[in-house]
Amino acid sequence: MTAHSAIVSGSIPSNQRETNPTARTVWKLRWVQVLLVGLVCIRAAAADDSSIKSAQNRWHDLLQRNPYPYTTPIPADHPTAVDGVYVKFETQETPPVPCRRCPDYKPEGGWWKVSLRNGVFRIFHPVSGWRSLATYSVVGGRVLLSNDPVCPGLTGVYRWVRTGEHITFSTVEDKCSAGLRARNLSHLPWQSCNPPLTDAAVGDRRPSPAGCNQQ
Repeated sequence: MTAHSAIVSGSIPSNQRETNPTARTVWKLRWVQVLLVGLVCIRAAAADDSSIKSAQNRWHDLLQRNPYPYTTPIPADHPTAVDGVYVKFETQETPPVPCRRCPDYKPEGGWWKVSLRNGVFRIFHPVSGWRSLATYSVVGGRVLLSNDPVCPGLTGVYRWVRTGEHITFSTVEDKCSAGLRARNLSHLPWQSCNPPLTDAAVGDRRPSPAGCNQQ
């Protein structure tokens, strides 16, 4: 193998590295490239881990917050028929448009998570970090959303249906955020993070959706 072919192929014999200055330089550059690639990989892994922890912290913080009674009293702290944590995955065919103040409730791509618990509604989009909360009440087959800081003077009305491990909302009336809240909540079924038992005798459950991992 000639020195030129060794340099081009990236395989440089040790005896040529010692006697050929060009070969020594290329060999050193190769090692620098390897080290840089390693550092980039480490930084990317650390960024991913930091992003996951940040999303987990924001979700945890949201769970500690309580809505303010802008127009209606806070409901009694009792379980309701729709209680649970649910997720959906929004696909987005076009890249998101950068914005300083994106519209609230815009159904951006990625996982969305909703918590309905004892009359308190919480919603979170981990990708953007956007979140909000409100109160809700269940009246038969309808859910009424109120006290949302995005639209504190409005009440949204939805029909709800639970089918297996999914809950679906259909809009009766909701003008919050120019209709984006209605579009977001009713666009897709929401999948439960606590799916029903597949074998009640042994307590087996189906795996939770990936979006539940920050529950």
